[in-house]
Amino acid sequence: MLKMRHSRSRLEVASHEFKPLPADKQIETLPFLEAVAHLPPFFDCLGTPIVYSPVKADLAGNIKKIRAVYETNPAKFKTLQNILEVEKEMHGSAWPKTGATLALMWLKRGLKFMLVLLQSISDGERDEEHPNLIRVNALKAYEIALKKYHGWMLQKLFTGSVYALPYKSDLLKALEKGKEVKEEETIEKIRQFLTRVGPILDAIYEMYTKMNAELSYKA
Repeated sequence: MLKMRHSRSRLEVASHEFKPLPADKQIETLPFLEAVAHLPPFFDCLGTPIVYSPVKADLAGNIKKIRAVYETNPAKFKTLQNILEVEKEMHGSAWPKTGATLALMWLKRGLKFMLVLLQSISDGERDEEHPNLIRVNALKAYEIALKKYHGWMLQKLFTGSVYALPYKSDLLKALEKGKEVKEEETIEKIRQFLTRVGPILDAIYEMYTKMNAELSYKA
């Protein structure tokens, strides 16, 4: 998933490298958007288009919205923190349910789902009676990242979708774009990806908490 020194060592579905999180936790907008733009195809690997295609489209759409705001004034919106600060001043009482602030809010939730799912798989969490299924992992990711922001119908749709998810072995192969790679090698690449992206996502969540920008309304 990360672009390593040798192309054979990266996970094919998301090969762009995320910059390391700086000490001040100020995430530069453009490099972040360029890296995260490579992640929506992950949801193709989960199958069940009726459920995960909208998640993929939402992720891609929010990336596009943030980029559109950034491009109006790259200097003013240099970091994600700048986006929240400037939009808070621009939009007044409508903030944070507006602009790139709202787009990033939902983007981070989609990324959270992805990262919790991958973390759960890499940690070896599984149904011992059906070890090649990823229902346990997907339900955990949904509970943590998305469920509380979804209404009843969406919750039922997602909960039912776990029965149509691919086998873990098929998911890992899909992440490698069908290449024959040993499972432990793919899991190690996932861990490298999580090590790089996890702190960035945590910093975004922390930023929303500190600025009181998190909203809990249901989609």
